Amino acid sequence: MTTIADLHQRKGEHVTEDFRAIGDRVRNWGRWGDDDEIGTLNLVTPERLVAAAALVRQGKVFDLGIPFDRNGPQTGADRTNPLHFMTEVSGVEHPTGSMRFADDWVVMPLQAGSQWDALAHIAYDGLIYNGYPDSVITTRGAQRNSIDKIAKGVAGRGVLLDIARLKGVPWLQRGEVITPGDLDAAAEAEGVEIRPGDIVCVRTGWRARFLSDGDPKGFHGGAPGLGLACAEWLHGHDIAAVTADNFGVEVIPSENPDEPVALHMILIRDMGMTLGEILDFEELAEDCAADGVWEFFFAGPPIKFTHAVGSPINPLAFK
Repeated sequence: MTTIADLHQRKGEHVTEDFRAIGDRVRNWGRWGDDDEIGTLNLVTPERLVAAAALVRQGKVFDLGIPFDRNGPQTGADRTNPLHFMTEVSGVEHPTGSMRFADDWVVMPLQAGSQWDALAHIAYDGLIYNGYPDSVITTRGAQRNSIDKIAKGVAGRGVLLDIARLKGVPWLQRGEVITPGDLDAAAEAEGVEIRPGDIVCVRTGWRARFLSDGDPKGFHGGAPGLGLACAEWLHGHDIAAVTADNFGVEVIPSENPDEPVALHMILIRDMGMTLGEILDFEELAEDCAADGVWEFFFAGPPIKFTHAVGSPINPLAFK
């Protein structure tokens, strides 16, 4: 199996621009005020939300979340799959009356499955989004840019850009870079217009690969994803949020071997863009290919964990 080290070596001849220079060009600090904590979600205006709601024409609902169970894609190295256990089962006698009930617990990392990265998730050079010092993130949680700040949800016009289908493969290869040209080509092939305030859903096929082999180590051992140049594409199109079916949105390993999540640093810290990871676009992609409609109403509210830096989600697409 190709390793991350192999991929870094393969990319070693590529000279990439320093991520800080890109971050400087796309930085949104102060764009929505000095106290802003939701970043590019400000681009989902009331008018755009109303227009997105009008996309529900067929009454179809697509579940874009993965199951939260022990068979998830986590390896246990950094995060575990959810641990679910029963504290009461309905067959057990209760001390009073005839009622029986069941109860259960879940213990899990907040980013174990389909999830949002909060704007407090990433820092560099001592700062997080909108110029807040990273000292606001303590053992008591994030005092700025936490996931509960987007409690009204992430909702609006969703657009699926199926890069794997564009390239005629079930899934892209580990370490394969998606370029702005790929995003434009997918939109053109699908006949869909990218508009300000959109929630862009990028299908690499990486979820399909995991469903095929069930290998968590393979899922996390590098992935296809967005390259650094996509930051300016997202910024130039005024995209509200971006989601993907891989574990980090961006290509892993990064084009910059010294900065393994360089695009995360640009998108979250500089642009203030909420990232959605480990989504499942398989059913939606088949339907979009069948009826030629690649736009939909997207709804993916987080769970309001106070001061948290991420949240599990079960996002839905409505057509």
